Amino acid sequence: MPKKIAIIGTVGLPAKYGGFETLTEYLTKHVGHRFNFTVYCSSKFYTKKIKKYHNAQLKHIPLNANGTQSIVYDILSIFNALLFADILLILGVSGCVSLPLVKLISTKKIIVNIDGIEWKRAKWGKFAKWFLKYSENLAVKYADVIISDNKVIQQYVQDTYAVKSELIAYGANHATKVKLTASAIANYPFLSEKYAFKVCRIEPENNIHVILSAFSETKKIPIVIVGNWDNSNYGKNLKLHFSKFKNIYLLDPIYDQNILNQIRSNCYIYVHGHSAGGTNPSLVEAMCLGLPIVAYAVHYNIETTKNKALYFENKKELINILQLLKNDELKLTANELNRVAKDNYTWEIISEKYAALFH
Repeated sequence: MPKKIAIIGTVGLPAKYGGFETLTEYLTKHVGHRFNFTVYCSSKFYTKKIKKYHNAQLKHIPLNANGTQSIVYDILSIFNALLFADILLILGVSGCVSLPLVKLISTKKIIVNIDGIEWKRAKWGKFAKWFLKYSENLAVKYADVIISDNKVIQQYVQDTYAVKSELIAYGANHATKVKLTASAIANYPFLSEKYAFKVCRIEPENNIHVILSAFSETKKIPIVIVGNWDNSNYGKNLKLHFSKFKNIYLLDPIYDQNILNQIRSNCYIYVHGHSAGGTNPSLVEAMCLGLPIVAYAVHYNIETTKNKALYFENKKELINILQLLKNDELKLTANELNRVAKDNYTWEIISEKYAALFH
């Protein structure tokens, strides 16, 4: 009889949102025939509520999977899953405040992927940071298995809690090269030239200010950044200040995945400024696409790329990298990063690592 696995903590399926959703999509796709998966979904995100997807049963909960509602969303999912599941796979720590009670009333196996060290993110206020740290503490203490997505996170769990966690990163081989179309070039003329590219949430910890400042001072190559500029004063101020530079293109979110993939997969270099989290999905996707990567020199990124990318810690170092770009070196960098991705970040490899825990 196949094990019954409940996946908790995502927006849901089909995946439309982020890293955990993409993980759930490919996990159910690759090993769904060997297990009975149930995936909890936020009905706030899906107008059409289908009941089955990729061998998984879908259960919809009428709450938001993000923000403060995510706590109740996850807790309700956890207690519902206790009624039927053999194993609960909890992605993120929001609902893990309930684990002391869960372990008191149930012997079900609990697996938690703690994500990045979420409580350290600059965007959270004092109470949110406290709550996330408290939830992380309970997750590590009460879960049967903890998953870290990066060796740096794994070491943090060992050093902080004296607990050994399983190292499982993210897959990214769903990202494929897309040829440029005439209509895309007509709408985005920069596509016919060499350009740098970045897509991300516009937040200080992604070092957008450092990147834009560097590109505004060196005109060797233009940069295109796609993000939610209007969601914060930080983004609005950057857009206001840097839009005047002719080599800087600040684009609002592009929801046509084909267009976004055309822009991303044909860039000259990919710039990754993230300074928080663990193994970042957009970084491993860029590696799978065979793009030369210039990354912020935080230990998470260096570990993910196995020290094969080009790295900067400040504006001066980024300017220096941009001024010394050479085609042959970039090609070598891209090939090495692509090899690392094929060895470590395919969904086939990642899915089997999760499947090994479901026994």
